[in-house]
Order: sequence, then structure tokens, then C-alpha cells
Amino acid sequence: MGSLDNIQKNEGGKTREDMLYPKLFKDLEQVRWQMSEIPWGEFNDELLSDEQALTIKMNAITEWAALPATEMFLRDNAHDSDFSAFMSVWFYEEQKHSLVLIEYLRRFRPELVPSIDELHNVRFEFDRAPHLETLMLHFCGEIRLYHWYRRASQWHTEPVIKHIYETIAKDEARHGGAYSQYMKRALKKDKANAQRAFAKIGVLMASARRTASALHPTNLHVNEKLFPNDTVQSRLPDPDWLETWLDEQISFDTSWEEKVSGQILKNLEILLKEKFSSVQDLNRFRKSLNSSQTV
Repeated sequence: MGSLDNIQKNEGGKTREDMLYPKLFKDLEQVRWQMSEIPWGEFNDELLSDEQALTIKMNAITEWAALPATEMFLRDNAHDSDFSAFMSVWFYEEQKHSLVLIEYLRRFRPELVPSIDELHNVRFEFDRAPHLETLMLHFCGEIRLYHWYRRASQWHTEPVIKHIYETIAKDEARHGGAYSQYMKRALKKDKANAQRAFAKIGVLMASARRTASALHPTNLHVNEKLFPNDTVQSRLPDPDWLETWLDEQISFDTSWEEKVSGQILKNLEILLKEKFSSVQDLNRFRKSLNSSQTV
């Protein structure tokens, strides 16, 4: 991923921080996969159950929600053309996740292809929120999706969809790496506010074992006027599918939750230059930041 240490001086002697977008674009372009690379010819109909196929449809619709998320990012980051430009890459790759899942269904389970109305139903306006908190929220979301899709690949038995989930899981990991670069930049520009935002959301997103529902941006309430129908998951054909998928199908158990929490904490250790052995450590750090703000 791009380096934030590439600081140059312009002719006026002032330091200039290079944009992250050009380097991130180049890095992601080099590892981008093509739809033609999916091993479609290896499909084995006997290894795809109706239950499994239905979960693919739900994931395809969920991935379509990158559309309203991008609209939110562009609105709330109007002050940041660098990050807004990066959205062109993120949006393209996230929408391709939806597209490849839809293409799989079109080829092998055409009766389950989402309708345009089902896709459009997850496009709704998100309320404004502090942009640094949203950045951290989606950074954690990418980590969680990486692990969800890895586990989904293990649960599926049909080889083509196993390959697809492995492929898009790697994309999610790379997106998390890109977001972390913008988080590092934020810490350089506005350390105090960035620390508070990242610690606050980090405590929430690393505490999934203590919550009744899965902590992911698509499962959080984002529009007060539409409550309770204001999460992406609540607007799916089956609003309860996510919990069933996680608990009863891919078995995303405590050991997998610990992987998510551990990776969030490890990344925050690197970014914040603090030691976080547990969520409690991070919460104590968060409280210390709030205490120093009131002094």
C-alpha cells in the first residue's frame, strides 16, 4: 500500500504530502482479478444445495449496498478530494463483488437472481456522521468481511463459489489496508480527534461477542427517520438471514470472532502506537483520551 512518509517540499519551502489515491490505484490495479478468471467450467451442480444458493443471493444484495455507502462517503468527505477519488476504486471493486455473485446465480441458479427492485431497496440515504468515525467503522467492516468470506468459502462445497468467496475475501483485506493508510494520514493531520474516533469505534467493533447482533456497517442503524427499517440487512428479502448465515450455516463462532477482534486490536496498536491486549485495554485508552479532553 502507499506510503504516507513521502513528504516533499514545494517551491515555497512548505511541506507537501503526496496524495494516497494514485499509489493505491496502482497497487490495486496490479492485483485486480477479471470475471473471465473465475473457473466457471469447474461448476458441479451436485455440490450446490438450495440453502447455499439462497445465501449467495443475500450476499449479492448486501454487496450492492456499496452504492449508498459510496454516496455517503462522497457527501461526508467533500472536503477530501484524495479520499473521494479513492472511492472510485473501492466502489468499482465492491460492486464487482455483487456482480460476480449475481453472475454465478445467472449461470447456475437463474431463479435466484436478485430483481432490480430487491437491489434498489438497499439504496437509501444514510444520516450524516463524523467522517473519521465512519472511516474506522468501514475499516473494521472490511476486516470482518474478510473473515466472513473466508469462512463462507470453507462452508460451501461447490468449487466455483468457493473460489469466488476466496477471491472477494482478498479484496476486502486489501480495502482494509487502503483504509488504514487514510487512518494513518488522519493521525498525522489531526491526531487528537483521530485517536478519539478510532478508539471509540474500535471498542464497539471489537466487542461483537458482547452484542446480540453482528457488528458490521450493513447491520447498523443509519437513518433515524426510517428506524427500524434503516439497516441494509433489514431491507433484504429475508431480514433475518444474516444471523442464520453466521450462526447456523457458516458457523462464525467465538474462535472466528476472536480473529476479527484480534486483527482490529493489532492494527490499532500499530496506528496508535499503544499496546492493546484486549478490548478492555482499548477502552481504557479511549477513556484516557476523553479525560484529557476535559482537562
